[in-house]
Amino acid sequence: MRRILLADADAFYVAVARALDPEGAGRAALLIVGGSRESRGVVCSASYETRKFGVRSAMPIARALRLCPDAMCVPVPRKACGRKSAEIRKVLQQFAPIVEGASIDEWYLDLSGTEGVYHHEPLAMTAQRIRAAVHEATSLTLSIGGGTNKLIAKLAVDRAKPNGVLIVEPGSEEAFLRSCTLAEIPLVGPKFQTRLAARGLITVKDVLRWDLATLRQRGGLSAREATWLWNRVHGIEESVVAHRDVAKGISRDETFGKDLHNDTDIERELLALVTRAAADLRADGLTARTVTVRLRDWDFRTRSTQRTLPEPVVSDRVILRVARELLTTLRKARRVPARLVGVRLSGLAAAAVADQLALFAPSPPDPLSALRRGGTADETERDRGLARAIDRVRGKFGQKSILPGGLTEEEQR
Repeated sequence: MRRILLADADAFYVAVARALDPEGAGRAALLIVGGSRESRGVVCSASYETRKFGVRSAMPIARALRLCPDAMCVPVPRKACGRKSAEIRKVLQQFAPIVEGASIDEWYLDLSGTEGVYHHEPLAMTAQRIRAAVHEATSLTLSIGGGTNKLIAKLAVDRAKPNGVLIVEPGSEEAFLRSCTLAEIPLVGPKFQTRLAARGLITVKDVLRWDLATLRQRGGLSAREATWLWNRVHGIEESVVAHRDVAKGISRDETFGKDLHNDTDIERELLALVTRAAADLRADGLTARTVTVRLRDWDFRTRSTQRTLPEPVVSDRVILRVARELLTTLRKARRVPARLVGVRLSGLAAAAVADQLALFAPSPPDPLSALRRGGTADETERDRGLARAIDRVRGKFGQKSILPGGLTEEEQR
């Protein structure tokens, strides 16, 4: 019998922000994490007290403040969140042989076969001991849900929040699922909910009345949609918990104080984001193969495009070259004022440790060859060495000690 737990840090970004600033954010019951009150960004997280006013993640901060005008707003403490996430994972690994990071604040634990290790104690008791250990080590609270697969554990932890434990015992899955709405099932988004509601399908019980063929016919679903939904409402989910780091990518974005019209201005913002993301990539000892650029237009329409490279890269030069080309593609497709630009580096892997920088190693005889093959210019050892040398200078003299030319021009304005 599988024994799966999902540990979810309660209001994680809020908790970390409060810990960093106990006299400010720490005293604010009404707290929004995402940016300043004047920013045009979106809510990353909100305290439970603030959520009672209708504030939700991904909501524009301006709208959140109309709902809760007395809320305090603070930036996202990204580095501190990364550290706290690693601390929590370290504790969880003491309890389970397999821990999978689902996000920066969620972890699946597979305790299958560990009954003897825990002297056959109830899984709920093990979960409580895990929560106590995490709180003692990090001062943060967890909610934990559990069951015989990831789906049941996810639904259970949503019911357990905040600061609680809910274990769905083997054999009781159907009764538990009957208490759920379709909106609670992961990946049943608003549009799918609307389609299902139009056919009278709002709760899991509504779907359980029908067999698969009837669900497809009366629900107006494709064969794939019907099979997927039928499996979910019956609690069928067989994906395994696998060792996986939390970080699946490094993302940096910027919401502008006012919409940008000029390509040069947008590209300058992209340059700053690439510089930050690439530096963080190297600081974590990682390489990336996929570069994604995202634009949010003045009307909140969000567009993105990406490119996967033949080889992993770490240098600003190569990442920026690809990012600029992707930005150009997006702007040509729709040239309207931009509200936000973002860059994401994914396809992460551990970087090989070089014995020496080889800063002045000769460049390849034909650096445009990769471009002709449809990729991007090859990253040279000189690129990697230069990037690491700049990192060391910034580490010693500050982040602004060396900046790309496009950014120094902006600094001097």
